[in-house]
Amino acid sequence: MLRALLHRLSAALPGQCALCQAWPSRPLCHACLARFARPCPRCLQCARPLPAGVTRCGACLREPPPLDLCLAAVSYEYPWSGLIARYKFGPSPGWSAPLAGLMRDCPGAAEAIACADLLLPLPLSGPRLRARGFNQALELARQLAPEKTRPDLLLRPRDTPAQSSLALAQRLRNVRGVFDLSAGGAQVVQGSRLLLVDDVMTTGATLHAAAIPLRAAGAAHITALVLARTA
Repeated sequence: MLRALLHRLSAALPGQCALCQAWPSRPLCHACLARFARPCPRCLQCARPLPAGVTRCGACLREPPPLDLCLAAVSYEYPWSGLIARYKFGPSPGWSAPLAGLMRDCPGAAEAIACADLLLPLPLSGPRLRARGFNQALELARQLAPEKTRPDLLLRPRDTPAQSSLALAQRLRNVRGVFDLSAGGAQVVQGSRLLLVDDVMTTGATLHAAAIPLRAAGAAHITALVLARTA
């Protein structure tokens, strides 16, 4: 209880912006958000940056992914790549609230959260969770909509090499069949509007692999919301 009170008090006090070191400031100041988090046109199904007026990329038109909608708050580049690495591997779970706020503010995110029946954070395998100490996707989802977050439905029962160390073809093979639903999970997701939550989307292989068992279970609509998307 005391720890929670101290956390609320520290969040209310002025500090430095993590990006420009301006003081006093929020963790991410308005000037840096205006400079580095400016919305850009993105593909509606994979969140890849696109020219203005284009809504779907050629890859998604040729082979539609198992996602109805995909939203990304920022591009995975300076300064976000460094901040996300600090968040995940620092580890610095206290960054969950400001980073989730960044996700909530991206175009379409508030509506997607409101329309979702359930938020499903991308799970970590047991060894990865023990090594890191927390699941960043779960912490982000709890900040976005704690009452809708269900970390018990989508499971990752086996460990695999980190996606960041693999080439594209290897990434696709690496996550094939890696996700499953918990006992009774299929009944819960059937006919539901689902929001998958993760921190970084690179090729989309992990999110697509997570969507496949949800589709098979009869999910009515699947949106992915990520903090950052690689170009």
